Amino acid sequence: MERTTYHVEKMDCAAEEQMVRMRLQNMDGVQRLAFDLPARRLDVFHTGDRLGLTAALEDLGLGAREVEHTDAIAEDLAAAPAPEEKGPLVAALAINAAFFVGELTAGLLAGSMGLVADSLDMLADALVYALSLAAVGHAAARKKRVARWSGYFQLGLAVFGLVEVVRRFAVGEGAPDFTTMMVVAALALIGNVATLLILRRARSGEAHVEASWIFTSNDIKVNGLVIASGLLVWATASPVPDLLAGGFIFLIVANGARRILALSR
Repeated sequence: MERTTYHVEKMDCAAEEQMVRMRLQNMDGVQRLAFDLPARRLDVFHTGDRLGLTAALEDLGLGAREVEHTDAIAEDLAAAPAPEEKGPLVAALAINAAFFVGELTAGLLAGSMGLVADSLDMLADALVYALSLAAVGHAAARKKRVARWSGYFQLGLAVFGLVEVVRRFAVGEGAPDFTTMMVVAALALIGNVATLLILRRARSGEAHVEASWIFTSNDIKVNGLVIASGLLVWATASPVPDLLAGGFIFLIVANGARRILALSR
């Protein structure tokens, strides 16, 4: 048994952890995956050549690089955790799906592309959790098929959103409701923190979540961006901050779709 350690630069929240799990857990020779999200560290316990592992991680576009390769010791193998349960994933999926519907509705009513884009970011996470659940107890072929359709769906939504941002720039529509923007984005931020708490508790048995992990989470940054754009809309009475935020988040969602499609290979 061997242990290969990777630093995964862009693995800073639970959704990326699930993507890595889905990519590696069914590969031949992989025995155990150990994650340290605050340190962006992944230990893979495996047999056989590690080059395939490295290639699979690189395909995800998360900035993975190998930092150490050693023989696994008995203490490492004895520390293997119990198999992951479905409960935490179901809870995370429910939270993200609910906020997707809520933010999308609020964004359409308030005329905010930032909120609409943020809702799709929540949908992106919900898709990752749904894919993880779909993979439990099923063959890799089914997982890849579901990932492929989910990725195309998410990419289509992101492209549609970018087109709508360009259209609104062209026609010069009025400013969105900044109060709704900030309130709903703040609630979504709370939802993301709750998701992190649930997944962290399930993984370690502790309620404590390292501040460095939470505040570097991409989802929370996106929520903060929408809140900031709402403040700028209030200060300038212009829709431009909201449109810029929406366009940027749609690009993030499109990149997330690209990563999901990488899982379907």
